[in-house]
Amino acid sequence: MQLRGCFVVVGGLMGRDAFAERYQRAVEWPLTGVAVLFLVAYSWPVLEPGMAGSVRRVCSVATVVIWVVFAGDFLLRLGLARRRMRFLREHVVDLVVLALPLLRPLRALRVVTAFGQLNRRAASLRGRAMVYVVGGVGLLGFTSAVAVLDAERSQPSASIKNFGDATWWAVTTITTVGYGDRYPITGAGRVAGVGLMLGGVALLGVVTAALASWFVEHVSRQEREEADLRVQVSALVEEVRALRVELRRTPSEPPVVGSVG
Repeated sequence: MQLRGCFVVVGGLMGRDAFAERYQRAVEWPLTGVAVLFLVAYSWPVLEPGMAGSVRRVCSVATVVIWVVFAGDFLLRLGLARRRMRFLREHVVDLVVLALPLLRPLRALRVVTAFGQLNRRAASLRGRAMVYVVGGVGLLGFTSAVAVLDAERSQPSASIKNFGDATWWAVTTITTVGYGDRYPITGAGRVAGVGLMLGGVALLGVVTAALASWFVEHVSRQEREEADLRVQVSALVEEVRALRVELRRTPSEPPVVGSVG
């Protein structure tokens, strides 16, 4: 009976793992589409302050509904996880983004999964990393610009008043230039700035690593080609030497003299 109970438990765990894997594959693209809708619903009212009140309410309701969808997805994946504490440790960012309202625009970064098709075409690990980082940093820059504009525009002493200012601030921040002519003064804007700084550091790190990897790979390839060429030349020299020895060992035939008729 105990052995049978063990088989039942193991079978249940395997079935749950299989269901969790199928669930992940099934919701990947729908949740990516929902993330795109969230980005539109959040950024549209910010980029167009004079929109109709009814449209603004629709966008507000859509962001709440989509947040509920993401929260339900997180709770379902937590319930399906075999080790829930480990799942929470590995998904701290998802939990924080769900819990803190000012970070909810970063849910749109799930759109990075849409680069999966391009990622499959990248032959090397370096190419795949570049696809994900460039796509993720681009989305991070846009969402941070929208978030900081939403937080700063209503402040009288703010230096970020329109999307152009927010975009300039995002570019100078993510590239770690930091001119200081545009900067956030609110708490929400500074949190967005911290996330953007981390994204800029990650971008520089990955680009630097990719260039170093390309250089090392290029030099190694040239060294391998030169080594192969030396091996081929050595083999050819040995063949020529062997042919010379063989010719020396072979007796020369006497010339054929024609008979006089």
